[in-house]
Parts: sequence; C-alpha cells; structure tokens
Amino acid sequence: MNDLLRRALLDADLTETELARHLDVDPKTVKRWIAGRVPYPRYRAKVAVLLATDETTLWPRADRPRSFPEPPTAEILTAYPHRWAVPRHVWQHLFESAEREIGILVYSGLFIAEDAGLLQTITRKARSGARARILLGDPEGPRVLERGTDEGVGDSLPAKIRNALVLYRPLLGIEGIDLRLHDTVLYNSIYRADDDLLINPHAYGVPAAQAPVLHIRKSEPDDMASTYQDSFERAWSSARPFDDAGR
Repeated sequence: MNDLLRRALLDADLTETELARHLDVDPKTVKRWIAGRVPYPRYRAKVAVLLATDETTLWPRADRPRSFPEPPTAEILTAYPHRWAVPRHVWQHLFESAEREIGILVYSGLFIAEDAGLLQTITRKARSGARARILLGDPEGPRVLERGTDEGVGDSLPAKIRNALVLYRPLLGIEGIDLRLHDTVLYNSIYRADDDLLINPHAYGVPAAQAPVLHIRKSEPDDMASTYQDSFERAWSSARPFDDAGR
C-alpha cells in the first residue's frame, strides 16, 4: 500500500477518479498505484506535478534498477482455445455492454450475422447512441480469395460474405450503423465494445472458428488493446462504404 500517494491525494483534494481523468488512464490503474504498483516514469512525473510534490516523496525507491523493463499493463480477462468455444452469452454481453462504440472487423463473421438476437442488440445500442461499425471482407477482393484458398474452402468464403451482407442489410439506414468492405490481409478478427475486445488471431490454413480468442480490456494508453484498436481504425479508413443498394 502506498500511503504516501494516498495522503498526497487527500491533501490535494483529488479523488482517484479525478486523478485518472487528468492522466487519461483507467481509474483501476490509479487504484493499482495506491495498492503499491509503481507507475512508469512519465506518469510519476505528471502525478508529482498534479499533487505539488516530488516523485521521490511518493515513490522513494522507484529508481532502483530492474532486471527487465516493465511492459505496459494489459488486462487479459479470458483465453478460449477456439472461437467456437466462446459461449454465446459472452458475445451477447460484449455488445450489450457497449455505451460508445461497437466494432466488428472480420471477413464474413457469418455466425454473428445469422444471430438475430445479436443483430437486435447492435441495433438497439445504435439507437441508444452507440456507434456501430461493421467491416466485412470484399467478396470480390483478392485477399478474400487468397484466404479461401489458404483455408482449403475455395469459393465458400466470398459466398459467406455475400450471405452476411444480405443479413446485415436491414441494419443499413439505421443512424449510427455503418458497414464497409475491406480488402486487407486479416491477421486478426476484432470484436469491440468500447474498451473490451475479443481478438481472434488467425493461423495459416486454419479456419477462424478453429483459432483461439483472447478477451482483453484497455487499461492505459499504448497497451495491447490499444494496438488492436489502432489496427481496426486503419482497416476502417482504407475500406469502402457498402450501401443498401448492394454496392
């Protein structure tokens, strides 16, 4: 327990949540600091300025040499051996928990498009103010054809995408829901609800449903979750819109 930090917060009349907001970190991160974890130097300096004190006062032994640098914190909540092993209620809870953002980056993601309950949840969250962005593979794109060949399924992947597009069509035109087609090499399928993500890493020659899934949560800038969020944004920016006329 870092009583020095806790007392400095009280003296500065700042709550843990207020300090987290000033630093743009999750309040859980501040709780960890108070529990005894030593922040990275850049955060120690900012905290010291905000609390009008010195770093060495708050963390007297922070400069002791370490054998290895401490990596950014990443909250890995669960690991599933296969995508098919992820229970349906996990998908439901993921999208249900979204308040600001839903993101889906896949080639077909047909298992979601075929689930009327999940589509209803996405629709309801969009109507409540959350932004929903869906990225499917371009069925005419060379990357999709290559993936179908790699997985040994031939032309079935473009067909799955076209089926998914038909099922997503009722969502088009709903404010807050956008659908685009991408032609990128998809290293991971990404399913996002705010700062919670289900990541489905792809393996050569293995269908996505057979590959593992990691449930991760963003806890601070530049952590593992941020990497996948940035990847989603790059794929989105290079994709082309799909409209309700099927173009």
